[in-house]
Amino acid sequence: MAHRIITQVVFSGARIVGRAVAESWRQASASQKYAAAAKEKGGSSFTTSNITMEEACKILNVGPSRMGQIDMEFVTERFKRLFDMNEPKKGGSFYLQSKILRARERIEREVRGYQQQAEREQELSKGFNPKFTKDE
Repeated sequence: MAHRIITQVVFSGARIVGRAVAESWRQASASQKYAAAAKEKGGSSFTTSNITMEEACKILNVGPSRMGQIDMEFVTERFKRLFDMNEPKKGGSFYLQSKILRARERIEREVRGYQQQAEREQELSKGFNPKFTKDE
């Protein structure tokens, strides 16, 4: 009788472990495919930093950016306030702090990209103006 119980426990445990391994394998392969697809589109391979601009604006409760025109002082103020409110030592959530940080980073990347694009366009509109060090 005891050998039947032991056999049942062993087979049940093996079945549970087998299912867990199979599920983790499926999740790992899906994650790998998702990361490869994101990298192929030109994004980074890190899925945690892929946040849309719309979502970032909603998280920080700022208006949507129009061609990079957004008040960065207001964004920084909102970030500091929300980040401090969600301090884990004060009973806040580390997850929310992470989302708030990622939202600020996304908005900064967007604004920086538009600024660089505007600088390039301004430089191109001026034309080629070489600077000489000697006046002759």
